[in-house]
Amino acid sequence: MLNNQYWTDLEEHQRKLRETHLKNLFKNDTGRISKFATEDLNLYFDFSKNHITEETLNLFEKLLESIDFNSKREALFSGEQINVTEHRSVSHMLLREADPSNTEIESTREKMRVFCEAIHDQRFTGATGQPITDVINIGIGGSELGPRMVCRALRQFHINTAPNIHFVSNIDGAEIEELLTRLNPEQSLFIVASKTFTTQETLTNALIAKNWIASQLNEKSVAKHFVGLTAAPRKAYEFGILPDHVFPMWDWVGGRFSLWSAIGLSIMLSVGVNNFSKLLKGGHDIDQHFKNTPLRKNIPLLMALITIWYRNFFHYEAQAILPYAQDLELFPSYLQQLDMESNGKSVDIKGSPLPFHTGPIIFGQAGTNGQHAFYQHLHQSKTITPAEFILIKKPLSKLKNNHDLLLANGIAQSQALMIGEENLEEPYKNFPGNRPSTTLLFEELSPYTLGQLIAIYEHKITAQGMLWGINSFDQWGVELGKKLAKNIMANKNKSLTEDSLDASTYGLLKKIQE
Repeated sequence: MLNNQYWTDLEEHQRKLRETHLKNLFKNDTGRISKFATEDLNLYFDFSKNHITEETLNLFEKLLESIDFNSKREALFSGEQINVTEHRSVSHMLLREADPSNTEIESTREKMRVFCEAIHDQRFTGATGQPITDVINIGIGGSELGPRMVCRALRQFHINTAPNIHFVSNIDGAEIEELLTRLNPEQSLFIVASKTFTTQETLTNALIAKNWIASQLNEKSVAKHFVGLTAAPRKAYEFGILPDHVFPMWDWVGGRFSLWSAIGLSIMLSVGVNNFSKLLKGGHDIDQHFKNTPLRKNIPLLMALITIWYRNFFHYEAQAILPYAQDLELFPSYLQQLDMESNGKSVDIKGSPLPFHTGPIIFGQAGTNGQHAFYQHLHQSKTITPAEFILIKKPLSKLKNNHDLLLANGIAQSQALMIGEENLEEPYKNFPGNRPSTTLLFEELSPYTLGQLIAIYEHKITAQGMLWGINSFDQWGVELGKKLAKNIMANKNKSLTEDSLDASTYGLLKKIQE
């Protein structure tokens, strides 16, 4: 879809621009920082440290026009079935609106509010009348990583009356087994988060928790200690969860975009109803920004095009996500799933092979820890990795000097990547520089700004998919792995033959069974 005249023009433009060092772009254009930075909603976005000129932006605009990007974006917001392989619309943005007329969403949100306040006020109790002190979210992927990341990022907004929030995702029994040893069954509540209520890892762990409650208390107690978040309520009822304890989802909410839905119940339990509303508001304001703002001021769209610029024209294979805030330590992992599960594709929406690469490899770590890990590779490796820095203006602690040092390091690293350093006497200390980065600067880390941050990357990823002509909302590679795992489990207790499985899998299973 992108192989058109403007794609060819960008290739030619890249060949010319590649010979210009980033520091020379600044030297030759003293007003560059004002041209290639934008501010909206108290968020400052600096993309001046990229191999970009006015001509680049002009070509970006023509590229968007050539694929009728505005119509594609409108289709997203109008609820068309843009998830073509699953015949679904993609409407998680509706969850961020305050729209009383949308009774389906509002009734679910009200049910969440009433439930959370009952937990906080200790009106909701376990089977023995004890208040709930620990809530355990059992899920995987989007049903776990999003809520876990948000609860960690907003730990300073954890309200005093909230229970302790725990997360279980891995099918490795060591995770849930260790957690159960630290819990009091009378004061524990399990949230089973699964859109289909068929996810193998989630149901396996949920059954372990169910059996634990039954053995520690009794079978009748199970219903008082379980909640279901799902689009398949009947399956939750069959598991033993009371209808009043089931919170609905919808097929137009993808798992990795679902923390705004009932999947966010653990978030609301942690930070309270008001802060959850602020999270939604931050996301909604970015929805409006992405929908209505022209390219040169549109932060998610600029980020999407910059990523495509490096992935397809400079052929850089990875992207580093570098939040300079310890409370955002899980954000790179969260974004890794959001981006790579969405855009790790090799065929277009019609199933035809793509003539170019799509999503980059996403990795990262909170600064300054990452500086003592992979930054050496960022600075001196022959492999160039564009970086995205996330900085928070106001300190998250009372230790202001620490925060000043944190910000100084983040700014210095982006500067070092750009300008490098030449050392003729000790050439092993040469830093080539000319390595691109962008910076997102937030006033503070709060429920509202975290909602902004998450929505920015959601729309960035969606825009990239539109430009690449792929479906960013399915994940058939994940489904294949699940199907094959079931087949292996089905063969595990049988008399294996070389005909029942491929030779490699057969050999490995035989070795495990020895």
